[in-house]
Formats: sequence, structure tokens, C-alpha cells
Amino acid sequence: MNKNIYVALMAGGVGTRFWPYSRNSHPKQFLDVMGTGKSLLRSTYERFLPICPPENIFVVTHQEHVAITREQLPELTDAQILAEPMRKNTTPCIAYACHKVLKLNPKAILVVSPADHLILNESDFQQTIVKGAEQAASQDKLITLGIKPTRPETGYGYIQYLDGKSPLKKVKTFTEKPELTLAKKFLDSGDFVWNAGIFIWGVEAFLDSFHKHLPDMAEIFDEAAEKISTSEEKSAIETAYAQVKNISIDYGIMEKADNVYVLPSNFAWSDLGSWASLHEILPKDENNNALIAETLLYDTRNSIIKGPKGTLMVVQGLNGYLVGAFDNVVIVCEKDKEDQFRRFVNDLKAKPNGNEYL
Repeated sequence: MNKNIYVALMAGGVGTRFWPYSRNSHPKQFLDVMGTGKSLLRSTYERFLPICPPENIFVVTHQEHVAITREQLPELTDAQILAEPMRKNTTPCIAYACHKVLKLNPKAILVVSPADHLILNESDFQQTIVKGAEQAASQDKLITLGIKPTRPETGYGYIQYLDGKSPLKKVKTFTEKPELTLAKKFLDSGDFVWNAGIFIWGVEAFLDSFHKHLPDMAEIFDEAAEKISTSEEKSAIETAYAQVKNISIDYGIMEKADNVYVLPSNFAWSDLGSWASLHEILPKDENNNALIAETLLYDTRNSIIKGPKGTLMVVQGLNGYLVGAFDNVVIVCEKDKEDQFRRFVNDLKAKPNGNEYL
């Protein structure tokens, strides 16, 4: 166990593509999506326990989800839950975590991970993190994990790397969610991996790049950093977030920096970003249906059926659908059309009583 390794779990998203299971009060990361008895956040937290001391694990989440974070991770102290006053994407989230950790250990290596991903062979994952941390200890590299692709997936970002003898590869390009034809070319080329959105770097290396590529935002966080781990931390972070722009770490830093590397990895991974990705992971019946309910099915295939305990779901004549009953919402729609879920949520926001269902 490496005492210089720290972990920041990003748990601030709202999981729009998983609506209506994922709601504002209980986004995806706080749900037991896989039916294991543990939320995705809990599972992610436990995945890192063999790698670093538990006091080195932090959760960055929206302030409205601090209570549920405490409930699901009672081991954490208040100082380990970093409350964001508003959602400004991943760069401010990571900057906050880096400054928090820097106060504790200037030589810290920070692992940044989404809290809502699925990783199956965890020992392989843990070994990969340890290898990445060894490479990041020099405080001169920004490392991201890449998953060797198994299919021409259009829902993931891709990283192209320059080949070499070292397991750590220099990044050449980033590509966001390509069309199918391009995804097939990426798969055939052999020098592309899926972007897992998991990062490893020394806090000094990150802050150097932060100042270089986003100097205005870096200056704002420098001012806030003086108050971090004091009684004024909350107000300082609120002031900082009110001033900074909404920008992802990929666009803000990773695509601009010249010291970015990828560690190609083989552990089983899914970002569980949509109902279609959940369908792919879950066990299925002889007609390729994923069933999370008591069901009677007739001429139905390639679908997800999910309902509450004690409710019978009767479905006939559907192919490739989500059929679900979630509290006060019943939904029947094509599961693969991710954009539709955003439309449903946006349309509800425009309704006078729409928040009741969000």
C-alpha cells in the first residue's frame, strides 16, 4: 500500500441517460445498478481500499448529495467529502481535489476516477493503478487509462497512442464518440484505446499544466487554495466556482498538454453510461432480454424489463426496448436511443410540475 497515493472519486453527475431510474435526489452513482447490494459509489470506494489508506480517499460531489454520500460511506470524515456548490464539469472538480490533497502531501499522486463505472476483474485494475502511480511519481506526466477495445463502440471516446517498447504510451490524439465507420477503422488500426476517464498524476504535474493551459481558472483556484482546510473553505470554493467556466478535463488540459500518456489496460470496464450499456453487461435470457423484475414475456427480445419488487411486468411484441416502472414514472421506449432520454428530461424541465418526475 502506497501512502503517497490519494484518490478523488467524482460523484457529481446527474445520470440523465439513466432517467427515470436515476433522479436528481438519487443519481446513478448512488444506485445499486447491478443488483449486488452495493451502490456504484460504494463499490468504487471499496475497489481502492487495497491501494491506499482509507483516509486518502476523497469524494467530490454536489452539495445536495453530501448527506447521501455520508450515508453510503460512513467511514469518511467531513474533510473527505468535497462539496461542489454548482456543477462546472470535471476540471474544477479535479482542481479542487488537487489543492485539497496538495495541502496534505506535496508529493502526492492523485488517482481521479468516476464513481459510477463498472469494473469486473478488480485485481487487474488495482495492479494497473499501482503501475500508473509508479510512473506518475516523477511529477512530470499526466496519465490516463485506456481500455483495449473489443468492438467498434460509438458511445466512447478514443485515444490514439504512439507505439513504443514501454507499457506507457505517448498520446497522439483524442477523439470523442466517432461514427461507426471511423470506430471500425480505429479498431482495425490497433493503436487506439477507449478513454476510460480515469487519470493518474502527481498533484504538482497537474497544477503545472493547469497554470499553463487554463491560467485564469488556475489563478482563481490559487486564491481559494489559501482557505482550503480552514473554516473558510466552503465560502472560498463557492466564490471560485461562481467565477470559473464549465469545462471538461479532456478539453481543458488533456488535449492541449504535451506530457500526456496512456496506459493501455485489459480489465473489464464499462462506463454504464446508458440503458444500452447496462443491457450489455447484465445477464440475459434466451431472447437476449435483461430482466430485473417478475415478468411474463411474449415475443419480446433484446430488451430491458425493470420493475419494483412485487410487481409483475407483462410485455408482448417488443424488440430493443426499455420497459420500466420507477416510483412515479412508467417508461416504454427504445433503449438504444440515448438522445431521447435527454429530450425526455428537457421536456419535463419545461413543464410546471416536471420536477416531480426528475
